[in-house]
Amino acid sequence: MKVVSGQVMQHMDQRAIREFGIAGLTLMEQAGRACADAITEGFGPGAGKRALIVAGKGNNGGDGFVIARILIERGWEAPVLLVAASDSVTGDAAANLSRLDPGTVISAPEGASRHQELFQGATLIVDALLGTGVKSEVTGVYGEAIEMINAAGVPVVAVDIPSGIDAADGRVLGRAVRADLTVSFALPKLGNILQPGAEFCGRLVVADIGMPDAVLSEAPGCEFVDLARARRLYRPRAAAAHKGSSGQCLIIAGSTGKTGAAAMAANSAVRTGAGLVTLAVPAGLNAVLEVKSTEAMTLPVGKPGSGFLPAGALGELLRAARGKDAVALGPGLGGSASTIYLVHSLVSSLAGPLVLDADGLNALAAAPELLLSRRGRVTLLTPHPGEMARLAGCSIPEIEADRIGAARDLAGRFQVYLILKGARSIIAAPDGSIAINGSGNPGMASGGMGDVLTGVLAALVGQGYHPFEACQLAAFVHGYAADLLVERKGTQGLNATDVQEMLPEALCRLSG
Repeated sequence: MKVVSGQVMQHMDQRAIREFGIAGLTLMEQAGRACADAITEGFGPGAGKRALIVAGKGNNGGDGFVIARILIERGWEAPVLLVAASDSVTGDAAANLSRLDPGTVISAPEGASRHQELFQGATLIVDALLGTGVKSEVTGVYGEAIEMINAAGVPVVAVDIPSGIDAADGRVLGRAVRADLTVSFALPKLGNILQPGAEFCGRLVVADIGMPDAVLSEAPGCEFVDLARARRLYRPRAAAAHKGSSGQCLIIAGSTGKTGAAAMAANSAVRTGAGLVTLAVPAGLNAVLEVKSTEAMTLPVGKPGSGFLPAGALGELLRAARGKDAVALGPGLGGSASTIYLVHSLVSSLAGPLVLDADGLNALAAAPELLLSRRGRVTLLTPHPGEMARLAGCSIPEIEADRIGAARDLAGRFQVYLILKGARSIIAAPDGSIAINGSGNPGMASGGMGDVLTGVLAALVGQGYHPFEACQLAAFVHGYAADLLVERKGTQGLNATDVQEMLPEALCRLSG
């Protein structure tokens, strides 16, 4: 499903009107009707019910006027509280305001606080205050109206996007409506999908308002990776598959105190269907990893008794990588100077697809330009915001302020694929393409989850998925496995091994 910014949506509206001759009034009518249909479907027939429409003077308010008219036709009481002077409403919104019985509309340019009784008697509230164009902090009468909507204690339906959410990035502009249901038009907006905006939207419904197919397909946007998208990406195993045809992975990981990271990466690759997994670990930890990773083969590297991978292991690891379909480097490697030097050498020397995570990324923080040596070779990064900030040479707040921009910039600069982890992980490709992951939950806020993702991604790359599609599918399956667990166990105390063991079921559900 494509996701666009509010600005792109405005251009789409203009194009539909200018190039395809669709009247703005028609688009507004379709939008309002879609909202009214969603209200009827979600809350039943209108007899004895009151929907308070809290409207602004712009097109979002115009949608609200259409909703009020249609709900009244369907038996609802639907008073409109217009937080503006009636004569300030113009264009298509004014045309729809004129179609309402004047007794239905309460104009309140002084603010909503004098009309508390309307909120107290409402069955539900329709938020038609502000649309996708708002960019500055919401104050004054609009801010007051938002606070009253949130305090009313009844279900809230937002028109297109909750008022106070930036449609470009999901930021809260000072204050925002907390909706139970949001009806977005034609395509979802970034503010509907990205956090914290997604949380303020409640349940999201995307309504067809008759936008021409050419306008929809040609609009620039991001891919939202939901269950439907993941099912299209997933390739079930062929009937004649064998371990040699299902991807061979080498995972270079582990140091003293961090054997769990190595084990989870290897075991997750196995659980994602990799045919053969080899786990290269410090020689002194081999006995531990043989117990923790039964199905993966272990390769002890370096001197007996060593708890970290030394720089002198380069040749041995390069030989181990021959014939492998994917190599993952980083989980639990530690930060010794010798290991950092080894990581730098491996990044430059490994020929095949390389997944870099955790201490592999940390080792590159002082020399990210080494990634440029891999131009023409497939490189995939899975940073969390802290690792991303170190690679980009900026602060975590700067990364979090523009996650899409940061991911696109780094992927383009170093010609890598990356998954910027977090709520609604951002997936970026070297050509500027962006996808947003739609799975996952707060239960994943615990150690080891990234190691699981590394194993999933290595397995999918090893199975021959295109790198950008592998990143999308890996991020989704990882979060989806956790979502399935939450249905049974809740979010508290969920751990990475739980998610690892749920991966086969998550993949099974993608088959249909």
